[in-house]
Amino acid sequence: MHFSTATATASLFTFFSLASAGAVPPYPGYKVLWADEFTGEAGAHPSYSKWNYAVNTNTNNELQTYTTSNSNIQLSGGSTVQFVPRKDPATGKWTSGRLESQATFTPAANRTTLVEAAIRFGDLASSQKKGLWPAFWMLGDAIHHGTPWPRCGELDIMETINGAMTGYGTVHCGGDANGAAVGGPCNEPIGKPNTVALPDYGWHTWSLSIDRTNPGGDWRAEKISWLLDGTVYATMTGAEINDEGVWATLARSPLFIILNLAVGGDWPGAPDANTMDGYGNMMEVEYVAVMEA
Repeated sequence: MHFSTATATASLFTFFSLASAGAVPPYPGYKVLWADEFTGEAGAHPSYSKWNYAVNTNTNNELQTYTTSNSNIQLSGGSTVQFVPRKDPATGKWTSGRLESQATFTPAANRTTLVEAAIRFGDLASSQKKGLWPAFWMLGDAIHHGTPWPRCGELDIMETINGAMTGYGTVHCGGDANGAAVGGPCNEPIGKPNTVALPDYGWHTWSLSIDRTNPGGDWRAEKISWLLDGTVYATMTGAEINDEGVWATLARSPLFIILNLAVGGDWPGAPDANTMDGYGNMMEVEYVAVMEA
């Protein structure tokens, strides 16, 4: 089965009810290569065999300090993991959580790779979410081996900022001829963003498909698609990038998964006096899965 704009619709990938948390949906023709359903006792840490805590990360002029504390990242006891921003009432400093998968995933030739998570957000009003930046995304593993951003490649599956009812799926890649993180096929540092309306803060599935099933193996016809609740809202082909080496960083090279909730930074700006910490502004994830057809 091929996962394409024509076939990846709500009728194929029916949005499963998440009232009973924990299960990766069984999509016809797909096998699960890797998954975490976040089972365990309330307050426990996510699996140390699947995730690294990223605690020494400081990018985008963000304000938070990432920690390993279960006040910032914890299993809920109901087969979910919760990323909870916290503000120290004495100092005004923020802490939060970021997980990075230990495994890497290389999209296989003649296959379609699907990376998906079910996510919801805390139900505080948007006026109380200024400066918050939850995200589900992937980076090229080359960044761990000396290749700088954005040349390592980045695929953002879901980002939202400031509680706005918009989801973003963005590509970052390449750079200019001198190696600077500007310009290039992905228009850095802005990247190539796609947007979709966020219906509400409740449970939704966010997916990214990398389709390498094109006849003849021509990289120009390979396709990356972004989906919300099983419906494609954006696509990009190798031909649009128009550089085989750059495309390879996005669709033919090892990638790892990141889940995080940032506070502040260049894009959302700083929190204001109305921004609340705690569960009302958390990001909660029911499962993350990598599948292949």
